[in-house]
Order: sequence, then C-alpha cells, then structure tokens
Amino acid sequence: MKKFVLWLVLIAILALAGLFAWWWFDVRWQPKTITKKPAEIAKILEASGYVSPGLGGPKAYVIVFRGCPDCVRYVTEEFPKLHEAGVDTRVIAVARADVGGQPKSTPVERATVAELWINRSWPLWEQWNASSVEAWTAPGLKPADGDMARGAVVEISRKAVADLKPLLAANGVQVGEDGVKYPTLIWWTKDGAMKACVCEDPRSYRFVRKDLGA
Repeated sequence: MKKFVLWLVLIAILALAGLFAWWWFDVRWQPKTITKKPAEIAKILEASGYVSPGLGGPKAYVIVFRGCPDCVRYVTEEFPKLHEAGVDTRVIAVARADVGGQPKSTPVERATVAELWINRSWPLWEQWNASSVEAWTAPGLKPADGDMARGAVVEISRKAVADLKPLLAANGVQVGEDGVKYPTLIWWTKDGAMKACVCEDPRSYRFVRKDLGA
C-alpha cells in the first residue's frame, strides 16, 4: 500500500513538473486571442498614423517607441521574414507621455513621430530605425514642440495607446503605465481571429510567424 501511495505521489509530481515545463516553455509565450471589442481595437489601429511598406499580404500592426531595445530587436530580426512572406507591417510609432512629471520622450523623437503620423513615410521610418537613438537629429523635420498642429498629433498618438490599454487588458494582454507595452503586435489569422502579443521575448516570435504564414 505504501509503495502504491509513493508511486501516486511520484506520478503527481512528474505530471505537475510536466505541466509547469509546458507553461514555462510554450504557453506563456503564446499570443492572446482578442474576443472582447475587437472592432473598437481595429478602429483605433486603422485610424492611427501608421507607416508600412505597402505589401499585399496579411496586416500586422506593430506599436513601438524608438528607444525600446525589444522593439529594435523585433524589427531587426523579424521584419525581413515577415516581409518575405508579404506581411504588411504597419508600424505605429509613439512618443511616450510623461509619467510622474518625468519625460519619456525627447524633442527629436516627438518631431519624428509627428512627421510619421502626418506624412506616413516608410522611408523616413527606415532611416530613423537605421540610425542610433543618440545620433538621430530629425534632419529637415519641423519641431513638434511649440507647433500647435504637430504637438496635437503627438498627443493623438499618445491617446491612441491610452485608449488601447483597457481594451487589450480586458483580453488578457499585458499593458504598461502609459498605455500598451512595447512592442505590442496585433494581427488577424487566416480564419479572421484577431490576436495580440507583447513580443518582448524572442520565444514569442514563432507564434506570430506561424499565424502570418512566415
């Protein structure tokens, strides 16, 4: 009887260890399926000042800020694969709002975000992304600070991520203090389901590629 009980305990421990390993290495990196208010989320994304390469395949919205190392890694490692599969990567660049009175963006960053949202230039995004954060001076771009129209565009970009925050959180997607976390990806599967991923870790990348056919 004692041996039988010991075997049951051992089997239970092994089963729990297997479940934990499955969660640790697979489940926690999987994207969330958006089931609550997907139309509202889509409306915010489509109305944003995204830039894209104009490819004809599936759409994937990628929300970033320029100084985000996880964003840089995702763009560098995954965009070539997605583009090869025809995925239209729609980058929504944001100059983050101040938090607790501390600025989270620079004048150069705000000027560039305003320009991207107004003129939707993919080449400008590529130029900015190819430059280091420290070296970028927003050459030839009008400042957003002190310009009512461009300053308003920066605030609109911030409102977009703030409006997405409760909608994504309601679907179990991680969010940050000023809105979304970065990079947040939102896309549609072949069967029309909306999905989202806070792709901070490379272990989440394969799930996005699979859904988008890359």
